[in-house]
Amino acid sequence: MACAEADQHGAAVWDIAIPSRPGRLPGLRMAGFRQRDSGVIDLEVVPFPAVTVAVDLGDDDLVVAEASGRAHGGGVVVGLVPDGVRVRGRGVEGLQMRLSPVLSHEVLGASRELSGTVVALEDLWGRDAIRVRERLRAARSWDERFAIAEAALVRRLEAGRAVDPEVGFVWEQMATSQGQVRIDELAAEVEWSRKRLWSRFRSQVGLTPKHAAQLIRFDHAAHRLAAGDSAALAAAESGYADQSHLHRDVVAFAGVTPTGVAVAPWLAVDEVAWATPSPR
Repeated sequence: MACAEADQHGAAVWDIAIPSRPGRLPGLRMAGFRQRDSGVIDLEVVPFPAVTVAVDLGDDDLVVAEASGRAHGGGVVVGLVPDGVRVRGRGVEGLQMRLSPVLSHEVLGASRELSGTVVALEDLWGRDAIRVRERLRAARSWDERFAIAEAALVRRLEAGRAVDPEVGFVWEQMATSQGQVRIDELAAEVEWSRKRLWSRFRSQVGLTPKHAAQLIRFDHAAHRLAAGDSAALAAAESGYADQSHLHRDVVAFAGVTPTGVAVAPWLAVDEVAWATPSPR
């Protein structure tokens, strides 16, 4: 297990744990978070091209709140492109898993219904979600927690429904090209009509191919901005037509300007927690 500290622009300091060895599941990344002080955390989630499973392991309640005001605790699933979702708590400790949409479909199902929403993990997994959380809380190390979480996902994968190979291929091409692909060319490559690709991709990933590519491109640009690049450079390096194009996408996905994304506390830990690329 590797551990590091991350300073969220002075708002909070985290101890972050990541797995010490590669996992068995393509498309899965995990990290453990422990707040080093007792201050109140209130962070807005920045959209990311993965479905997030977060399990609260602390003594105080961690709340994931939707823009509507509805709040969830314990274990939650945050779908693709969440709108105005905030994480609030004090003395936070938790395990976060990021699942590619391909893996999410296979272990969580209902990708289309999950998109843009927050769902209690118990609503998807029933009593098994409670048992997994109890085992995670009782574990003595982060590596043990990572193993427990991965084993739970493997069990679900064995009983789940795989995505179409064509959908998996198209997602992989989008991810590796950072969203800079032509959808029609991908449809031709898998020998599907554009209409069929659009329908099957949306039902299994939760977004249309165009929206998914936009999300991946936005994520790349957001991290360039957080790393200190100017908006003009981030736009050019991320495949945007110009700076205005980047501005429109950032506002559409994150609800703030590129300047706001550059200092978003949610992104400040990514270089430590999610530095290792996730295949698929």
